Amino acid sequence: MDYQQRQKRFWHPMSSAAAGHSTPTVVIARGDGNYVFDVEGNRMLDGVGGLWNVNVGHNRPEVKAAIARQMDELSYYQTFDGVAHPRVYDLADRLCAMFEQEDMQRVMFGSGGSDACETALKMARQYWVAAGEPSRTKFLSLRNGYHGVHMGGTSVGGNGVYHYNHGPLLPGCVLLDTPWLYRNPWGCEDAEELVAHCIRQLEETIAFHGPQTIAAFIAEPVQGAGGLIVPPATYWRRVREVCDRSGILLIADEVVTGFGRTGNMLGSRGWGVAPDILCLAKGISAGYVPLGATMYNGRIAQAIETGSGFSHMVMHGYTYSGHPLACAASLAVLDIVESENLPANAGSVGQHLLEQLLPLKREFETVGDVRGKGLMLALDLVTDKASRTPLNPMEGFAARVADAARKRGVLVRAIANKVVMSPPLTLTLDEAALIARALHEALRECC
Repeated sequence: MDYQQRQKRFWHPMSSAAAGHSTPTVVIARGDGNYVFDVEGNRMLDGVGGLWNVNVGHNRPEVKAAIARQMDELSYYQTFDGVAHPRVYDLADRLCAMFEQEDMQRVMFGSGGSDACETALKMARQYWVAAGEPSRTKFLSLRNGYHGVHMGGTSVGGNGVYHYNHGPLLPGCVLLDTPWLYRNPWGCEDAEELVAHCIRQLEETIAFHGPQTIAAFIAEPVQGAGGLIVPPATYWRRVREVCDRSGILLIADEVVTGFGRTGNMLGSRGWGVAPDILCLAKGISAGYVPLGATMYNGRIAQAIETGSGFSHMVMHGYTYSGHPLACAASLAVLDIVESENLPANAGSVGQHLLEQLLPLKREFETVGDVRGKGLMLALDLVTDKASRTPLNPMEGFAARVADAARKRGVLVRAIANKVVMSPPLTLTLDEAALIARALHEALRECC
């Protein structure tokens, strides 16, 4: 079957529509464990984890059995209008128990991360209406941040490439500089000095706009699509303190980082912080059935449920909110995450992989930085190490490195001038070594 001839029938997300008609496509036919196979039978280690989300690996019999059982019982029903089904209760209970430490008391379901972030932004505004401060409508977020592709998530996103074709965007969205040691406007090399600059900017921005106008601060505990940026360890705690002083809600976009990818069950928990709202997806069902969730702490639940007028009405939801198959898949996935302690495995194997990748920075002039946390890792590619000038993404060097790694049996992802890894959290030490070896040989071929 000639898939390349059929390619013109659909557009790839996040890709050139024109190039999609001519650029060869990797067609994945099946998966098993931490590996996938293309239509030609080539076996590849899934160093991308689907798209940051196949945390428990492919083809897990426990998850397939849970989906099949649910299919036999009830394949779909909605959760609007006082109607529900058993699995949505089971999953809501499970999530509230998992995140009791963060005082998460309520959950709303959707179909993925973009839904989760859009829901968080809307409900943050509703909270302030219920709390008697309807003037709080603005959002603070970080440059390089990614919060999905719905209009609200795009508006608080910190990368212009997502904005160019879709404006005008939501007003009242204010971007702040990212706490990025490798590249920041202050030229800081010291982590605490960088945190001080970022917090001062945050405080000045709040003072300029007035805290009474700001609904929430939204950020990823570790930035993913924007470049895999790991903040200094004290940053999130300092942000939480500033938000508390100004009464601003803190939204943790845990779509990528949730359920173990950074080495902790939540990325924010790893930084020692309890957000007011959690955005969850990807690892919640490990890609087996689309699912997203937005969770709220007791402060928000209390205000909305006791709000006057229309402020207690939840006028938001999706046809597939709490889909029975998705909930069943999620419950089985979370059993695996907890029973196999995948957050701990992500932390230890991820650190091992990072240590194996660090020598690439010394060996290759093109590798300006190697960074990561847990099983989120990236190579930052440059034209000059001293100035840290990024490679021009349009030259396609990162894509060539990814292609060369694929020929050596490892799938990685090229994002602009970076090569990103987000393998299943079931990755072994031997498989980590395979990724490092493939990237070493790929760079040697391409440099």
